[in-house]
Amino acid sequence: MVTKTHFTILDGLRGVAACMVVIFHLFEANAVSPLTQIINHGYLAVDFFFLLSGFVIGYAYDDRWEKLTIAGFFRKRLQRLQPMVVMGMFIGAVFFYFQASNLWPGIATLPFWKVMLVMVIGFFMIPIPPSMDIRGWSETYPLNGPAWSLFYEYIVNIFYGLLVRRFSKFWLSVLVLVSGIALIHFSITNHSGDLIGGWSLEPEQLRIGFTRVMYPFFAGLLLYRTSTLVFIKNAFFWCSVLLIILLSIPRIGGTLHVWENGLYESLTIVFLFPFIVFLGAGGSIQNKRTLQLSQWLGNISYPLYITHYPLIYWYTAWVHDHKVSNLQSLGMGIIVFFIALTIAFVALKCYDEPVRKWLQTRNASQE
Repeated sequence: MVTKTHFTILDGLRGVAACMVVIFHLFEANAVSPLTQIINHGYLAVDFFFLLSGFVIGYAYDDRWEKLTIAGFFRKRLQRLQPMVVMGMFIGAVFFYFQASNLWPGIATLPFWKVMLVMVIGFFMIPIPPSMDIRGWSETYPLNGPAWSLFYEYIVNIFYGLLVRRFSKFWLSVLVLVSGIALIHFSITNHSGDLIGGWSLEPEQLRIGFTRVMYPFFAGLLLYRTSTLVFIKNAFFWCSVLLIILLSIPRIGGTLHVWENGLYESLTIVFLFPFIVFLGAGGSIQNKRTLQLSQWLGNISYPLYITHYPLIYWYTAWVHDHKVSNLQSLGMGIIVFFIALTIAFVALKCYDEPVRKWLQTRNASQE
């Protein structure tokens, strides 16, 4: 099959969102409540990732099914996603005992074999139940929390490959409409007034996870199938600015009107994120430096997202033990941010790209 060109601006926006996730998690270490969280809606970057994924999946595979088998599609998705999942779990295991603190006192006495068992289970993206939690946060992947979103990414990829790829625009629209209504309803009516969650096998967390993935992924697919792209100048700049603003908006509604925050989040996902992707997909980059930056951000985005959180665990423990403020911890936070970028870049160049190239060559020789 002929390799298709990339949407360079969308790649760059994925990198911008990944950086915002890291910054959000760094400030989260100091937050005592959602009201005090800086980069308050940074977690919505995950929903933006799902939307991008649906759009790109449609672009990459919708017109290839005459030559592509289900097994071939799943193999290609595994080649793209799974190597860095493994690396993320490995890095999580390496950093695990360094996270021992007053926040997680059980880490220091946890048997080594149990950490290795959780790591190996994580290699295969098998979510662990609360009874196997080795940290205390009820995470399905306690060595690398953000892997929960890859679990749902795989589920909607399977759903797309087995069924939704055959949907007409009408039935896809129905699926998106129902999913959108469910997302808005949950956002407005749930007690917390936000979409934070999805990382546990508990029923409420599973509901949040499926609510967060169903609309944006299939809305991205529908956007690809139905939109006529338009060109605007400096699309990467304007889309990046809008995305950063949306993810940085302070908490809305306070504690008395939490539904207002839920409304903001749902409308952002339902309308504004698709608008950003629409503008980014139709844009092009003429400036060489901007092109290089966008390509670099796109390349680093997935490795950064899937490897940064073991550092965040350590940083959160450090903040907790030393009881430092945002200002006092700013220097250390900047250092952690650049260490995360460095780890992601090294993992990309020394592991992810070589492994994916080897897998592609191996599979091509067998076909």
